[in-house]
Formats: sequence, structure tokens, C-alpha cells
Amino acid sequence: MTNKPVILAIDEGTSGTRAATVAPDGHVSCLEYLALRVDSPRPGVVEQDANDILDKTIEVCRSAIAQARLEGQDIVALAIATQRATAVLWDTHSGRALVPAMVWQDTRYVDELAELAPQWDERLLARVGRPVGVRSLYLWAARHLRDTPQVADAWRDRRLAFGTVDSWLLWHFSQRRECVTTPTNATSAGAYVLAGHRYYEDWVQALGFPPELLPELRQDADDFGLTRPEVLGIEVPILASAGDQHAGAVGLGCLDRGQAMCVHGTGSFVDLIIGPEPPANSGLLAGSLTMTARRQHGVSHFAVETFVATTGSALNWVCDKLKWFKDAREISALAASATSSRGVTFVPALTGLRVPRMEAGARASLTGVSMATTQAEVAYAILEGIAHSVASCIEADEQASGVRVSELVVGGGLAGSDPLLRIQADLIGIPIRRMQEADRASLRGAAFLAGSSGLLWKSLQEARKTTVTDAVFEPVLDAAGRARRRALWHARVDAELAHVDQFKQDKQEALET
Repeated sequence: MTNKPVILAIDEGTSGTRAATVAPDGHVSCLEYLALRVDSPRPGVVEQDANDILDKTIEVCRSAIAQARLEGQDIVALAIATQRATAVLWDTHSGRALVPAMVWQDTRYVDELAELAPQWDERLLARVGRPVGVRSLYLWAARHLRDTPQVADAWRDRRLAFGTVDSWLLWHFSQRRECVTTPTNATSAGAYVLAGHRYYEDWVQALGFPPELLPELRQDADDFGLTRPEVLGIEVPILASAGDQHAGAVGLGCLDRGQAMCVHGTGSFVDLIIGPEPPANSGLLAGSLTMTARRQHGVSHFAVETFVATTGSALNWVCDKLKWFKDAREISALAASATSSRGVTFVPALTGLRVPRMEAGARASLTGVSMATTQAEVAYAILEGIAHSVASCIEADEQASGVRVSELVVGGGLAGSDPLLRIQADLIGIPIRRMQEADRASLRGAAFLAGSSGLLWKSLQEARKTTVTDAVFEPVLDAAGRARRRALWHARVDAELAHVDQFKQDKQEALET
């Protein structure tokens, strides 16, 4: 009997790393997972150990491969999805990272970048689809080149490599040992020219970053060489490498103009697919960014994306640090037992806000609490805060793209929460579609990209036919009720922004006296 062909897919996220196999029917099996640690040694600084990311990714891959062999599966290719805009500097002789990776949630350089915004925002928006923003991988690397001796020495000796997590894993997994990246990852890094499939070198040089250290650009579906048997234990072609959010969109079947996707992971990302043409109002809102949704066969498809940086991680925070709940499941179960939050509002801005405006200094808040407030109402408010944030993201994406959302498909771990999706449908006012195995969308999407040129499927459209709807959540709240709840949310957010503005004003006045 011939073994069933499958693709080994990796989903290396911020909170954990997974590996699994994806079959021609789209089914994900042999799933292995290991948690990853995220460190925040001081406000604004968010880091991970890249060596730990690599070691644990190899471990889950080897475990998934062993399972696949036991189940009679034949692994024919490798596909990779990774967290985006997390930067790594490593020594090409030792193969180990030289400093902690800077995670995409990091805002340590927000003040320096703000000084550059007046000069650069307009140019960046026209070319890379995003402003200067609140973080920069290239500024981070430039600072290490200047201030960290082991990084400076490696650069001097021509043994330094730089890239995002996709670059880091591909360098280790491929026999070619090339430092490469793909558009869905490079776009998030902030210097990828969307229309030209190239880097905006003037910008990285302005940050003090040497252009010769930039990873080589490839496509998201491409030939990345054969895997190294001594690392993974198999020798198969690596045929896809994509940012996890965009792999998730593909895995949920979001390929067409007007389809929107929300993946609830460490953060909640909302992508509105707009097709091969750029958005009508790119740069209208600082927090709504133009993205490369995928690049295959020499054609780029675009999306407009907004995200809330701390949603899944906010649940971890209230459970692990504050000890208010045992885990996210308990939050969901308690929220299901409440009919409302009774005026309690949770704003999940643990690392700042992006909508209605970019404000790294904003902080999370829990307001409206009284002696009568119950634990279930707090749980409801926490989920409602995530749902409100997603609603604001969708509104921003529609404004920036000029495209109305025709459908919202959800994925990621938190998509398993029925109460969250019911609240989300009410606050947005459109049906929410959850797909089967929605929490495995990034794994499936990476495999779709790798296998849709004839290996397992003839096209992405054919691969999409394997996706199955699990549930549809219809809105039940009327327009007036929706408007009232959204108005309360906006008032809470405006109050936090006013507090930040007052703090900045007081600080400036103190400096002047």
C-alpha cells in the first residue's frame, strides 16, 4: 500500500511553536506543540530567545515526523508559517543567536521613531504602505551593530546574519544555508516596496542599517531548497514560507476581494483582502496598514491589516500574573453564564493602542466595576473588550481600503470561544464564520501555498474547497443597541487617550521649567 502524501507544516508563533502534517483533504494531523517564553524586562521591551525558538521548533518537527511515520504518511514537502517582524541577529559560524530577539510587540524606540515620522511618513506610506510606526527591526539591529561587541565583531568578520524568524528557520533548515525572507514577512518589517518587490534602501540606511545585511527576497510560495536531514531527519523540498497571519488567511479560504479574516492568537489580527490592486486610501489611518497577503507565480495580492497587539496574551496576563482565572477556558465558560458585563469595560491595551490612533503610551484598563460586579461579568467584559477592538479594526480597514467587508472568517485559538464570537457578531453587525480546525489555519494555509502548484492541489482555489464551516454566529443585537455599546467603548478609549495626552503635556511642561 502506498503511503498517503502529506506536507509537514510549521506554525512558529509568539506564544508557542507547532508542527503538523496536512493531507490532500486539508485535514491536519500529527500535531505537536511547545510553549515559548516571552520576556518584558522593562516597559516597551519585548524579547524572546531565538535559540529556544529554533530548538523547540526542531523538537516539535521531529515529534510530528515520528507520528507521521507511525500513521503511514509520506512527507513530500515542508511549509513554514512564522510570527512576523520579530528580528534575529545570529552568528553564521556557530549558528546561534547573539542577542535576544526583538519581538513584534516591542516599542523601545518609539520616541526616536516619532522624531523621524515628519520627514519619512509620507515617503514610507507611498512605497511600503505604512508609516514610521512604533518599532523598527532595522533600528534595533543598527543599535546592536553600534553598541554590542559580539554583534559588531561578527559583522566585521563577515559572520553576521539578520532576518525575521522565517529567515532564522530557513537558514537552519535548508541545505542552501541562505539568508532569505518573503513578502508577507518583509512587509511587516517596514522597508518592503509593495509595488516593486524590493527594499526601500534609503530608509534602512537612514536608520544606520547596512543594506548588504538585508535578507534576500523570495516569494511566499517558492523553492527554498531541500531540508537538512541532520536537523529534521528528512530530506524534502521547502516550498513555502509565509507570515503566520497571511498563512492563516489562506488556510481559512480568504482569497477574494472583500473577504476579511480575524485570527485570534497572541494578538488579534484583522485582514481585509483587496486583491492585486493597492488600497484606495493607503495611509489614511496610521494603525491600518497595507500588507502583502501572498505572493505566488510572480503576482502579489494585497490586504489591509489592523491588529490588537494583546488579546490572547491579555488572557494569559489575567490568568498567569493576576490569578483572576485558572485559564482562558474558564474565562469563556464564565462569560457564557453572563448576559452582559453590566457596564464593566476592559480595554486590552497592554502594549498600547493602534486604533483609533497609534498610541504606544496607552495602557490597559478595567473600568465600571462596583461592589455588585461578579466574576462572570468581568469575564464577559474581557471578551467584549477583545470583540470591540476587532470591530474597531474592521471599521479602520474598510476606511483605508474603500472595500466593504462581505464576510468575516475567524481562526486562531480564541476562535474556539463561542461567547467571544457571539459578542463579536453583535458588535460588528455581520455574521461570523468559524471554520473547522480554525485554530490550525496557519498550518493549513502554509501547506496550501506549498502544495497548490500541482503537488497536492492544482491551485489555491482547489485547496480552499477542502475547508469546512464549523459554525456561523449571526448578530442578534439591533442597530440601536450596537451603537450604544460601541459609544461606551469609544468613550472609555477616548478617556485613556486623554489621560496619555495630559501626561505628555505635564511631562513637557516639567522639562521646560
